[in-house]
Amino acid sequence: MNVKPLADRVLIEPAAAETKTVGGIIIPDTAKEKPLKGTIVAVGGGTKDEEMVLKVGDQVLYGKYAGTELELDGTKFLIMRQSDVVAILG
Repeated sequence: MNVKPLADRVLIEPAAAETKTVGGIIIPDTAKEKPLKGTIVAVGGGTKDEEMVLKVGDQVLYGKYAGTELELDGTKFLIMRQSDVVAILG
């Protein structure tokens, strides 16, 4: 995979959704909560007005509806603006 986000965008690999069972009933993937954290796997260069403060490897939190989903080589990613990331973990 060779993806380079442009400007102030970042590529995030979301954390896996937690599998929960309720009284022996397995909840299907479609009903699972989307994770709101992930790992940055690529960053853009920033813009003249906004410096890129995120870096590859950062564990981050982002908004529930932030970003655009895409699939590369069978792996799901999110691409979003740096401003959609709400916190860096760690």
